[in-house]
Amino acid sequence: MSSNDTLARLAAVIESRRGGDPERSYVARLFAKGTDAMLKKVGEEATEVVMAGKDGQPDKLVAEVADLWFHTMVVLAAHGLKPAHVLAELERREGLSGLEEFALRKARDREQTESGDA
Repeated sequence: MSSNDTLARLAAVIESRRGGDPERSYVARLFAKGTDAMLKKVGEEATEVVMAGKDGQPDKLVAEVADLWFHTMVVLAAHGLKPAHVLAELERREGLSGLEEFALRKARDREQTESGDA
């Protein structure tokens, strides 16, 4: 079983609970609260990842990253996206240095801005 399978299964669970009862499902509660609440939760979890990374406790860091990934997947689902979209983007970047990828993204953004102004 691969990590892709795990992410796909989790995404399916998130989607299945999307319209559920907020009193019985944490995921349903997040969806009921809306995108701003979901994004706030992602911010909180990201901060907890930073703090766990500074504390140097590997188990806590792994747990906090898992929380961050989960809440990020809820945000993806809210936008009609799946982990496969993120994995495809990571695969697209594979073999590029971070600096090359950043330069390509910057050039692409500049082209979009220039074509939008015309």
